[in-house]
Amino acid sequence: MLIVGCDYHPSFQQIAWVETDSGEVGERPLMHSTGEAERFYRKLKEQGVEVRVGIEATGHARWFERLLAELGFELWLGDAAGIKAKRVRKQKNDREDARLLRTLLIENRFPRVWLPDVSNRDLRQLLWHRHRLVQMRTRVMNQLQALALNEGVRRKRGLWSQAGRAQLESFQLLPWATRRRRDLLELLDGLNPRIVALTAEVEKQVEQHPEAQRLMTHPGVGPLTALAYVLIIGSPERFRCGKQIGSYLGLIPCEESSARRQRLGHISKQGNSLLRFLLIEAAQAATRSNPAWRREFLHLTMRRGRQIATVALARKLAVRLYWMWRNGWDYEKSLQFSSHVGQPGVGYGVK
Repeated sequence: MLIVGCDYHPSFQQIAWVETDSGEVGERPLMHSTGEAERFYRKLKEQGVEVRVGIEATGHARWFERLLAELGFELWLGDAAGIKAKRVRKQKNDREDARLLRTLLIENRFPRVWLPDVSNRDLRQLLWHRHRLVQMRTRVMNQLQALALNEGVRRKRGLWSQAGRAQLESFQLLPWATRRRRDLLELLDGLNPRIVALTAEVEKQVEQHPEAQRLMTHPGVGPLTALAYVLIIGSPERFRCGKQIGSYLGLIPCEESSARRQRLGHISKQGNSLLRFLLIEAAQAATRSNPAWRREFLHLTMRRGRQIATVALARKLAVRLYWMWRNGWDYEKSLQFSSHVGQPGVGYGVK
């Protein structure tokens, strides 16, 4: 078998390989734009060589993953933080990085991460696309609100009603301000139907995922949050307990404790930012619609503040959804079998 440590960059990759049977080693850079990298791996396929490639988890590598899958080669993705922690030398360059990856692969110390299948990753593009369009719409709407405020009109959500839109269009503005208003309204009119269409597609995809439909029985959890949770978590069997879910999603505090003195900071945010954002939104929705969640939110807000309370409930929601999925329960059944129902502070590390 040929083991290849690959320090991947968007324009090129530095590789260091070893042939496990003969012990032969080598290293070289491979350019992407000239097709040198693709020719190198296709030549190995023609020679009938069994290949395992290890790279750090990174972006802009989808074409490379497709190429190795087409050739039938193994691709191992490694946790970048775990790989960095195993670096001993203080000299860091592309060659040293490739050699380190090769060494970790040979010694079976490579910190491999879970890789979702192709359909899962493509569905994530649907969620990200809708999320980015909503962010763009929010920026456009904020600019239109600012334009209205400059004209002495403060209607908040009423600005998007039929009467509010008519008032916004009736302002007598200077030429470039008029141009800006017209362009922003055109952008808004173009984004709204696209977001509606993507939302309908998300709801259609949820119908094909029974586990997502089960998660939607929880207060505050809609199709977008449920589908994102299922796609990003992948399988509940990946985690031994609910505490690992909070860590995986970056909803636990940073810690730097020593000598029996505990120092906790802000949440680590070492997880999927989209799902973390959706869980926080879902937790806020749950506090508005469910009396029990509302009581816990107010209890924590008085003790720790609104922001900490919101994040704490988002973490509790993530753990609750994990157990619902793993045990095959809907929300009502989870309440029936839970031993901590109605106890404020339980489930998110607050005593």
